[in-house]
Amino acid sequence: MSVESHGIGMSPEGIPAFLPWVGGALAILCLWAALRANRRRRWVDDTPTSKTTGVFIGTVEIKGTAESEQPLVSHLAQQRCVLYSWSVQEHWSRTVTETYTDKDGKTQTRTRHESGWTTVAHGGEQTSFYLKDDLGVIRVQPEGAKIEPVTVFNHTCGRSDPLYYGKGPLRAVSDSDHRRQFTETAIPLHTPLYVMGQARERRDVVAAEIAADPKCPMFLISCRTEQQISRGLGVGYWIWGILGLVLAVAGVAVFTSAHGGGLPRAVTPGVAAASVYLLAWVFGWIWLVFNSLIGLRNRVSQAWSLIEVQLKRRYDLIPNLVSAVKGLSDHERDVQTELAVLRTQMEATPPGVTGPDYQACFRLVATLQERYPNLKTQDSFLSLQKNLADTEQRIALARGYFNDIATYYNTRLERVPDRFLRGLAGLKPQPLMAANDFERAPVPVDLAL
Repeated sequence: MSVESHGIGMSPEGIPAFLPWVGGALAILCLWAALRANRRRRWVDDTPTSKTTGVFIGTVEIKGTAESEQPLVSHLAQQRCVLYSWSVQEHWSRTVTETYTDKDGKTQTRTRHESGWTTVAHGGEQTSFYLKDDLGVIRVQPEGAKIEPVTVFNHTCGRSDPLYYGKGPLRAVSDSDHRRQFTETAIPLHTPLYVMGQARERRDVVAAEIAADPKCPMFLISCRTEQQISRGLGVGYWIWGILGLVLAVAGVAVFTSAHGGGLPRAVTPGVAAASVYLLAWVFGWIWLVFNSLIGLRNRVSQAWSLIEVQLKRRYDLIPNLVSAVKGLSDHERDVQTELAVLRTQMEATPPGVTGPDYQACFRLVATLQERYPNLKTQDSFLSLQKNLADTEQRIALARGYFNDIATYYNTRLERVPDRFLRGLAGLKPQPLMAANDFERAPVPVDLAL
């Protein structure tokens, strides 16, 4: 009786009949992983780096150092940081005796050695922190992010080491060798970071922060550089893609060879499987690049709209600030004039003599006391100057952001093989913004008194 008659689906050589389907499913998973890695790599490459003071609402990429007003202290290394995670693993080993039935139906006994590591304690902590660059800071909420920290502590020891029980539990695991490995990863204070995520408005102050957002395809906090991240994703793309090709071809070839009685008859199905897989790979790549170019074009449009937003902010804000400062300055000038008049009345005028009467000043002094609690126009002028500089800096950062992403967009349209798809989407290069192209009327600031 054949095995296949029982519904197991085995070939005469013991090769499962569902092997090609399993190989195909695994190949599809590998191809999906490859395309996902390439999509993430393009997302990293397509996003220009912003300055902290130029962060706008939306997906941003920032580089800076990790800073905190109240840093954490790591558990093992006792190092100041913004987040950390630690674990203690204990090694065990044992000899296992088991019985089994051999191919002749006889019961046999054999022994085997087992060993491994078991986690006996772990923990960690994280807090919001600030990312600092040469222009300012921005708050980062690390909850929900993929974090790539650095190893700050790694030590293996026995029971004679004070660390063994000092930072580890008192109880041992079964079959313990009494060796423990203490490992800790963290983002130490002042560590250079690469952060990509979604920027949003803070709830406590008028400022932006980076936090988790389900709509954002990537939220990454890494101690690696952008080049290292992009290179790693590119390597993953090729590894997953080639692995899927091998699985697709191997599953079909092995099954065909077992059923057909030899390798030569398996060549044609293997080539067919490879062709189908490569066709799917090319189609997936075209779909990915096409969507990437469309997304990049939309981000160029978004970058231009950010300039419009900053221009509108300047148009609305600066005249109101100027008006407020001028009003305060005029008010203080009137008060100072009245005070100067009062200072000339150093003594009262005797009755019958022409001159100022101190009794006539009483109401004026009372009025000045109400109108002159604390008038200092110097602070207002400094605030106006700060807002002017901040507004122009925001506009300059928005223009720089637009030129950066437009430059990368134009490069993508000219780079092989992406340039072959530009006609399919009807994409055209985006002119850059030069200084003489920016013909918007400046907001007049006239503080002459």
